[in-house]
Amino acid sequence: MPATSIYRFRASAFSDLGVKDNDILTWSGTAGPNLEGLTVNSSTPYIAAYTDLQKGPVVLEVPASGDDGSLYGQVVDAWQFSIADVGPSGLDKGQAAKYIFTPPGYAGEVPDGYIHVASPNYRIALAFRSIVAEGMTEQDAYNYAHKLRIYYLSEAESPPKQKFLDPLNMRYSTLIRYDEHQFEDIHAVFSVEPPREKDKIMLGMLKTLGIERGKPFNPDETTTRAMRQAAIDVWYYMQHRFDNVPQEEMYWPDRHYLTLMMTDRNRRFEYEYEDRIDIIPRAMQFMWCTYVPKQVSDSPATQYLSAIADSNGDLLEEGKTYKIDVPADVPVKQFWALTVYDRATFSFIYTPGKRTTLSTYDIDKMAKNPDGSIPIYVGPKAPAGMDGNWIDTAGKRPMPMFRFYGPMEALNKKVFKMPDFELLKL
Repeated sequence: MPATSIYRFRASAFSDLGVKDNDILTWSGTAGPNLEGLTVNSSTPYIAAYTDLQKGPVVLEVPASGDDGSLYGQVVDAWQFSIADVGPSGLDKGQAAKYIFTPPGYAGEVPDGYIHVASPNYRIALAFRSIVAEGMTEQDAYNYAHKLRIYYLSEAESPPKQKFLDPLNMRYSTLIRYDEHQFEDIHAVFSVEPPREKDKIMLGMLKTLGIERGKPFNPDETTTRAMRQAAIDVWYYMQHRFDNVPQEEMYWPDRHYLTLMMTDRNRRFEYEYEDRIDIIPRAMQFMWCTYVPKQVSDSPATQYLSAIADSNGDLLEEGKTYKIDVPADVPVKQFWALTVYDRATFSFIYTPGKRTTLSTYDIDKMAKNPDGSIPIYVGPKAPAGMDGNWIDTAGKRPMPMFRFYGPMEALNKKVFKMPDFELLKL
């Protein structure tokens, strides 16, 4: 799941957007539904790029964080494991820096002055967020992103002009393909990347489907039908798992929110223990999320909580309208944002108004309750006079998710509790 998901980002960028290795995608505004990705952020502009270390070491230049901007994000390998966190909380500590990523088995010299990251795989990807600094605009964040540079070490003496592309108004479909095409993506990964010891059993099984390193993949009609049904079955099975998460695994025992950061017991995203690899929790995490950090601390810089059910414990349904009163005193240093996704795809919902999110930044435009709390409605139709407080679901099954930027101790220690969504009888 993590490998095919990150590969789809790369393959779709090349086919849908026409970019190449070392080009940089820089969104000039926050993403909308045409960025078809897993639980995409619509609060800060994105940056993305892809490269291939089969062609040699790659240099990534990052600017210093300061009053004009800041980066937050990860560089991941072909298995979507973070090999470098970037930005003030990353290896560069927010200082201007040059990273150098070297391929598997690299025996060459690493020049002085670089942050060296040895990649276990050839094809790596990055996704950053260009943070809108206080008093600055999205245009400033966009301009700041253009200080990035990516090129091969062999070009270091005279780097080529950096190519940027703004995909804001382009359709970019990065979603996992739950049909026979998923096996094409599996072949695309395994035919290039060096296998790890723990992959060899799976590689042996894949060979029975005709997926073999160094050989073309040409399944017959019977195999194709079986693969299509298998991928569909996986989707239904995983959806069932999300619908049946035990109450004790919710973020608050008396609420119905599940954290997006479903780590292993070491608070990492490896799911490897002394006696097993826990494949189902790993699949659940990467079915609805991409670009996770290496580890989640007890006081994370962000919290992501998704509502699974309403206040009665009933699963959220399509065609129904729900209300939540967001407290006036949400304990965050920066801001909160509520985004509603399509539960079937974990991506944005296409709606006429294109609104995906309401947040702290919209408070001045929203109606308020007498106690200062903010009523927000999620459903196919806004209650009378509440359009500014409404996120359209266009008949899709909703997946509301709160993002908390700079959560304070009351939220991280679970002293503060977000109320559940209430089903409205309209």
